[in-house]
Amino acid sequence: MVFEWFTDEVGDAIASYPGRISLAFLLLTAVFLAGLGNVETEGGSNQFVEDLDSFEAFEDIQREFSTGFGGGSTSTQLLQREQNVLSRTSMLRMLRAQQRLEDHGGLRVTSVSSPARTVAQQLDPEASTVEAQIDAVERATATEIDRAVRRAAETPGFTSQVSDNFDTETAAARAAQASVTHGRDVDDREERVEQIVGSVGGDIDIVGSAPNTIGSSLALVLPAAFLLIVGFLVVAYRDLVDLVLGVIAILMTLLWTFGFLGLADIAFNPLLVAVPPLLIAVGIDFGIHAVNRYREERERGQPVGTAMDVTTAQLLVAFFIVMGTTVIGFLSNLPSALAPIRDFGLVAAIGICFTFLIFGIFLPAAKVKTDRLRAKYPIPTMSERPLGSEGSLLGRALGGGVVIAQRAPALFMLVILVASGAAGVYATGVGTGFSQDDFLPPEYEEIPDWQKDLPAPFSPPEYSTISKSNYIEDNFPQSSSVLLFVESRMHRDAALDQVYRMGNDPPPTVLREGRHAESQSVVTIVQSYADRNPQFADLVARNDPDGDGIPEQNLREVYDSLESAPATGVSGVLSEDRRSTLVTYSVDPDATNREVAADAETIAAETSLDAAPTGNAIIFEEASELILSTVITSLIITLVGASAFLIVVYHVLEGRASLGVANVVPIALTVTFVVASMRYLGIDFNAINGVILSLTIGLGIDYSVHVVHRFADEFERADLDTALDRAIRGTGGALTGSMLTTVAGMGMLVFALNPAIGAFGVLTALSVVYAYIASIVVLPSTLVLWDRIVNQSRAAKLLYGRGSNPTPESPVEE
Repeated sequence: MVFEWFTDEVGDAIASYPGRISLAFLLLTAVFLAGLGNVETEGGSNQFVEDLDSFEAFEDIQREFSTGFGGGSTSTQLLQREQNVLSRTSMLRMLRAQQRLEDHGGLRVTSVSSPARTVAQQLDPEASTVEAQIDAVERATATEIDRAVRRAAETPGFTSQVSDNFDTETAAARAAQASVTHGRDVDDREERVEQIVGSVGGDIDIVGSAPNTIGSSLALVLPAAFLLIVGFLVVAYRDLVDLVLGVIAILMTLLWTFGFLGLADIAFNPLLVAVPPLLIAVGIDFGIHAVNRYREERERGQPVGTAMDVTTAQLLVAFFIVMGTTVIGFLSNLPSALAPIRDFGLVAAIGICFTFLIFGIFLPAAKVKTDRLRAKYPIPTMSERPLGSEGSLLGRALGGGVVIAQRAPALFMLVILVASGAAGVYATGVGTGFSQDDFLPPEYEEIPDWQKDLPAPFSPPEYSTISKSNYIEDNFPQSSSVLLFVESRMHRDAALDQVYRMGNDPPPTVLREGRHAESQSVVTIVQSYADRNPQFADLVARNDPDGDGIPEQNLREVYDSLESAPATGVSGVLSEDRRSTLVTYSVDPDATNREVAADAETIAAETSLDAAPTGNAIIFEEASELILSTVITSLIITLVGASAFLIVVYHVLEGRASLGVANVVPIALTVTFVVASMRYLGIDFNAINGVILSLTIGLGIDYSVHVVHRFADEFERADLDTALDRAIRGTGGALTGSMLTTVAGMGMLVFALNPAIGAFGVLTALSVVYAYIASIVVLPSTLVLWDRIVNQSRAAKLLYGRGSNPTPESPVEE
């Protein structure tokens, strides 16, 4: 057989050339080290949505429209907090800050906006520049400024730029928002803007962009996880040399995987933060099993080479099964429409393959080499006793599942079936979501003091952006909108009428002005400018045969007039070639993304124009739907693919394909209880934990494969009870050590600054615990029932009697 030939060849090579094999792996590590310098990080939520249709429509808007959306521009948000931001002194401070920003050539500022500018234009309608607006505010009396503020409050958008405590009677507010649009590719643009606005005094800050928490999360999580894992490994190995070898193998796995990232030019995204703890978890499992199985043979008096040959002959097959099923689980994420999830699936799958090679070949070779050196040199040996050995406290505790399997397997499995059915029904209520909040850290005040007291670089930084963003959310009126990107020849006579009619009798979530949608478009700009400019109003009237205020003729002349006038804002809604336009609809801020997206799709579907809806609500809802699709698709692919793989492998290896089915039972239970736990803990599927089910199956199969494979191996030579006892006791100790270290390592993700990664760590730890319990407690009863069904012909023995294996050591009882 191919498997036997492969394991024999590898075992012989390890026994014969352990030093050469170890050196070859170390040289390969040097190759992967070269890729580490090319690894880049990518944070934020855009990477999860950049391939979506709605996000592509948003990018089209950025390319086509200049005001606030210029493809080469970006906006920096300013926050002013003072006793009264609408006083003369405060408004002059904001205007001077914006003037200095415009005068700074390096920023390439294209526009600025603020409540101060709106008030200044009420004081002097001809003041179109910031300099002229400063003059207008300086000349005005306090009474004139108060009146101008009250008039400004009646203009669209003004009240959304000032805090909720704005009072029209006193013409005062405690905070105001402003923005500056400038070059996108300016180096250190936020630092430059902050320095300039700080030069005018007062309390004006930049809000800043969303922080990238990857580096900070890794700096805290990895060292803590590593220390905990080393602590557990000390208990698991109880030998300094074995501990060092295990740690070296773990570090090699991480170096190979990170090096692969650099060589393959894959950016390190927030989801990949979970890969190192995952590989550490599987590596620890492989390492403990290899060392534990080797110690069992050594305890029986086998020499070093023979003991490792027996170990590799058995465990390489188990490791291969684990690798195959886990890789299937991770590669099931490749069909996802979200690029970071695809990257996670690929990188995790490659990492698992590296783990198989390093722990299946390098670690045994290094172990043989060091043990032979121990025989020649005085290298201390602290303990060679395997975990869970007969007579140990752990060994006795692990036998509980076997006792249940011996006494009442059918009844026990019936209880498990009912419990899992109830959990499955409960699990159907778990939700899906996608939000910017999934990627943002908590405010610094909410971080535990012990984390703040950690020495650099382990202590979390203070992200002022979060506190400022939360202040805005808590103290400013919340508004929401959807964008419609309309592609049409806008110089056609009916174009403006068609754009206007899209807002007639809008769906429920769209805010209304009478029977028409509250919106901003080229139509509203035409109407607004006609109200302010009599000459333009005459032009509109001459080209408006039906007298509805919307011109239907000579639209090129209308657009030319708008574009030649100052500060009309037409470039923000009409493209330069006049082949596309932007319509913005105000929507209910309390409506769900699903409701808003459905209504936006309704508007787009009911118009004859080529309209594509976009905006945060649309993009996030599309991402949320794709996350659910990813979860379902990966679950189906993983379960079907892993089950088929196990059935084929056990048929080839043992001639018992049905063992593959028995292997899947604990996995199905684990998945069910993980999803039920998600609902109980209030955790929705999101962009980060959308891969949790494929990961659960991958890790869960790891545990059950070791038990089933060891059982099948023992069942060839012993009766059912003995085979079960040896399988559980022989693998249970290693599984226990693996479970504890994995839970410790993945559990440390709870302290990651990214909350979604923290939830991911909790779910992964739960997955491991559930998989461990299912493999140790449920799987023995499953194997007993498997034996009764497969190896015995009379149906009555499904409920009565005990299964057996027809071997010379244990003849079939009649």
